[in-house]
Amino acid sequence: MNPDSDARYLKRKVRGGNIDVHPTEKALVVNYELEATILSEEGNPMLEDKKECQKLIRVKNLDENTDIPKLAKEIVERCRLIHPSKLPEVEHLLHYLANRKTEYVAQAKTKLSEKPSDPGAFESTEIDEQANIVDVEDYMELLYEDIPEKVHASALILQLARNPDNLEELFNNETLIGALARVLKEDWKSSYDLSINIIYVFFCFSSFSNFHPVIAHFRIGAQVMTVLEHELQKYDMWKEELARKRQAAAGSGKDGKRDLEKATRKFKTLVKKQEQLFRVSFYMLLNISEELSVEVKMKAKGIVPMLCRTLDRDNYELQILIVSFIKKLSIFKENIDELLKVNVMERLHHVLKQFKTCDDLLNITLRLILNLTFDRRMRAQLVKIGMLQTLMQYMMHENHKNIVLCILYHVSHDDEHKAKFFHTDCVSLLVKLITESREELIDIEVMSLAVNLACDPTLAEVLAGKDGKGIRIFMKRAFRFKDSVLMKMLRNISEHESEKLKMLFVNYISDLGRVIVDPGDYGDDFALECLGILANLNIPDLDFRLIIEEYDLVEWIRKQLQPGAQTPDDVVLQVIILVGTICNDDSCARLLAEAQVVQTLIELLNAKQEDDEVVCQIVFVFYQLIFHETTRNILIKETQAPAYLIDLMHDKNVAIRQVCDLTLDIISEFDPDWGRRIQLEKFKWHNSQWLDMMEGGQPAAGPGLGGVDDFDPRGYDGDEALNHPELFYGDDLARVTGAATPDMIYPGDEGPPRPYDRPPNGMGFSPMDATSLADQAMMGGLMAYDEFDRPISADLLDQYQNINVTADDYR
Repeated sequence: MNPDSDARYLKRKVRGGNIDVHPTEKALVVNYELEATILSEEGNPMLEDKKECQKLIRVKNLDENTDIPKLAKEIVERCRLIHPSKLPEVEHLLHYLANRKTEYVAQAKTKLSEKPSDPGAFESTEIDEQANIVDVEDYMELLYEDIPEKVHASALILQLARNPDNLEELFNNETLIGALARVLKEDWKSSYDLSINIIYVFFCFSSFSNFHPVIAHFRIGAQVMTVLEHELQKYDMWKEELARKRQAAAGSGKDGKRDLEKATRKFKTLVKKQEQLFRVSFYMLLNISEELSVEVKMKAKGIVPMLCRTLDRDNYELQILIVSFIKKLSIFKENIDELLKVNVMERLHHVLKQFKTCDDLLNITLRLILNLTFDRRMRAQLVKIGMLQTLMQYMMHENHKNIVLCILYHVSHDDEHKAKFFHTDCVSLLVKLITESREELIDIEVMSLAVNLACDPTLAEVLAGKDGKGIRIFMKRAFRFKDSVLMKMLRNISEHESEKLKMLFVNYISDLGRVIVDPGDYGDDFALECLGILANLNIPDLDFRLIIEEYDLVEWIRKQLQPGAQTPDDVVLQVIILVGTICNDDSCARLLAEAQVVQTLIELLNAKQEDDEVVCQIVFVFYQLIFHETTRNILIKETQAPAYLIDLMHDKNVAIRQVCDLTLDIISEFDPDWGRRIQLEKFKWHNSQWLDMMEGGQPAAGPGLGGVDDFDPRGYDGDEALNHPELFYGDDLARVTGAATPDMIYPGDEGPPRPYDRPPNGMGFSPMDATSLADQAMMGGLMAYDEFDRPISADLLDQYQNINVTADDYR
């Protein structure tokens, strides 16, 4: 029944949609939906159709002098697609168009395809005859004839297979599928057209998951990979042959040039035909690889090197397919390892430079590179081949900007690669994106990269701008829009040792202090970044006392550091760093010490002893307080800070140990009592293995130690642990009973004494330990005794102390 014969009239309905600005022109884009319905004589709908439409309203003469409210009202009145209620929206969009920079519209964003296009028709598939599904048996009989008949039959079957409505019936014909699989296996070398047609048929099946089992049953995937490997080898041979002919034609005159031209034409023809085969083959493999077990089998048969070897082709459609396939494989680490071996990043760099105008291919290539840069080795390869500068070309392109920024963000993770950005336009483009952004919050991709690059001192100076112009712009924008991520970038800039950079933030100290004490609408994250910036301003001439008094920071600091205050850990850490910075000033240090901040820090040290960063910063505060005479006595006499420093003297964290050693050395210099305790603890630590063995009464192996069974070094207090001569000698102590002297162990002229030889049980002192024993004894005013409990002379101790112990003595 023909609907047109009974149709009475056509009913149209228009629904208005959203309004937007045109990406490249000064124009408004009005989106609307058109619904058309054909009604019968009775008025019943017979046929309905909907279509998304757009109307373009150009405003070419729009500029800053235009009366925008009047123009907006005129547009709404004339255009029936715009409801009067949308007048404010139209006015807002016109304002935006009037102020929009031309740079933003130079490269418009277009819709990109998400998957490779269908291979389409090739020369081998185009025939004059129209295929019919009822003649399938006749086509199948032709598959048993010679090659020309097989090619003709395969083209007819392919014509049927390209129609999805025929696939189910073809699939149910097992004899046909088996015949196609057999011909492909036996005759694929005989004809390109035959191979392309048959593989194309299976590609049509592969487009639907429910047909994949039949492809797996006949092992079509394995056969296709065999074909591909053979063709890649043939391509290498063709290139070598063409290179030889080109070399031979260099000095052979006109005949040689004619032969070369002929060989070149033949090469291009063969390559074109081969690339048609590659397209249908790789596309079929891509479709069936949705099953993970199939992809694993492909990987084992070398699909990754095959794909990479095809990346040097000039065929645009083939490259989109290859890159899409590699992108799918790139999510597995095992494939990343193989891609590294074949230098895939260098091949992709070639694709970026060769197909500059092909947005679809560029986009999928950049997405693949983004996947690869999750691997540190790939990032190093990207930087090594100079791809950074190539990526800058697409950093301002609307279609590729976000992907490029994400790639650069991955590269900026590695400190060794940050310096490479200095030789590109990256920082200047970032500054442009930040300063010219029309949104309140800048795109997170832009700011993430900027935050990372600000960690490099050279790039931080570039971001700061000439005479601090960048800092002024960033600060103004950050406070205006309450942008905590922008403040994080500024905080990273302030962390560098350059006093010039730090001085750029001095004018904003009052603003920072106000937000720190009372965040208000700025939020806790913004306040944290302000606190970090202020804590980084360790400038010698900066008078922190004025800041402390203006905002009552001492009391605020005490409240934040109270163990039960439930202050977030990142805030606690920054407050401690701020205390260390403030303690640079003598008067400020005294204020903090008198306000019991040191005791608060000690309580916090007990509560946060598992947090190495907090512990290290608290120890650094103690180190700062030791330098000032007014706070040194408070720290040593009125607190237990030195005792905690002694406990942390041998912490597993290297930074904590270094700061503790420096602080304890200063304490030892100014307080003899604490100096002796520190020396004793160092002595016990350096000789802990020996003391443990002595405490046990017997060594771990070897003969027993006579005369020391009753000695318990850990039962002695103070300096008594050093008053035992048996601690000063090595393995020869095992040969005597009671105390021993150097004279008894080394009688006569047996050469220079070596009292620190390694004992038989493998225990012994290092060269540093050996020297420290004598040093400890001499510095502490201790006496050594011989075997008859007589004091050893000072001269002998001097000789003992000056023994030259080398590394060879321990081998």
